[in-house]
Amino acid sequence: MQTQRPPREFFLDSIRAYLMLLGIPFHISLIYSSHIWAVNSVTPSEGLTIFNDTIHAFRMQVFFVISGYFSYMLFERYERQKWLKVRLERVAIPLAAAFPLITIPQLAFLYYFTDKFADWSNMDLYQKVNITVWELVSHLWFLLTLVILTSVSFYLFRALKENKNSRILKIISEADSMGKITVLFLFFGLIYAAFNRALYLFAPDLLGNGAFNFIVMQTLFYLPFFFIGACAFKFANLKKVFLKSSVTNCLLCIPLFAAYMINQHINTPQLYSMELDAIITSLLGILMVNVVFSFSHYVLNFQSPFVTYLVNASLFVYLIHHPLTLIYGAFITPLIKSDWVGFWLGLVFVFGIAFVLYEVHKRIPLLRFLFSGKWQFVQKDKELDAVANERPQQAK
Repeated sequence: MQTQRPPREFFLDSIRAYLMLLGIPFHISLIYSSHIWAVNSVTPSEGLTIFNDTIHAFRMQVFFVISGYFSYMLFERYERQKWLKVRLERVAIPLAAAFPLITIPQLAFLYYFTDKFADWSNMDLYQKVNITVWELVSHLWFLLTLVILTSVSFYLFRALKENKNSRILKIISEADSMGKITVLFLFFGLIYAAFNRALYLFAPDLLGNGAFNFIVMQTLFYLPFFFIGACAFKFANLKKVFLKSSVTNCLLCIPLFAAYMINQHINTPQLYSMELDAIITSLLGILMVNVVFSFSHYVLNFQSPFVTYLVNASLFVYLIHHPLTLIYGAFITPLIKSDWVGFWLGLVFVFGIAFVLYEVHKRIPLLRFLFSGKWQFVQKDKELDAVANERPQQAK
């Protein structure tokens, strides 16, 4: 039985769309950063390296909080079995479709047009399978993580909905400040770091295994963010904490960003770089949830046809942007001497083609189904948009 729907929170739609689309400047700047990728410019740019690190330090943590929020919102609306079906359709179908339509052709492109597989003939079977898994999952890892988190939440959300008497739920439900939430995520970060260190000492090969990283490590790291997002929908006081702006939290993010970049570029695994990365990004991620939520609630909490369009387009554009970025990096980047000029031209190239392809795909019902998990037609969307535009705009 469906319950009455709560008012639309437009700022969360905006955050979700912008964070998804931020993956495009992230990957284009990766070409020009000092990080080693499948395609790189001849001379890395310090400015674009900092830009790339800044995006990478918090983007996905905030994204998974929003994913948890919306997932639990639907959990409250639908019966459990229907919820699982709806959620898996929305993430598993695009994931399954993207493998043959996007990442397998991308894998072939990497093999023939980049140096990614230069040592292929010298690799043993395990190495070949492992690098294939890394590149096949590629930028689809977040969909895989969402599938796993959704499956786990089939049981986890029931405990949350029934408000079972657990210590963690009690701490979260009574949290009345970002300080308490930050301490909780410090605890989570330390647990994850300890687990990572144990693997590094006793099973180091697992840390380089693509399947293990995507299925286990990514899931464990983002589970607290996903769950706190669900709790933000369940507990009104927690949501108020995230929406309350704080200069202190903004200032705390600055040294954490600096620590993250220093750890990325100077530290080594022998000196606990992986463990420090987990702790820093746990703290930075939850603080940036507060910064992003409070700022967006103030400036973006209004209905906009433009944002609605971006929300609808963001997943497809994100999925298709990765091979477009690799094509740009392999064929066009070597022709442009200036890194910053190349970066801005790359944005125009990737965004332009990606949105054109989006407009093409949404006019083909089968492709729309494969990349959204539901049958939709252009005329139906236009009718819904017309109805939505007739409604009075929600006040900021």
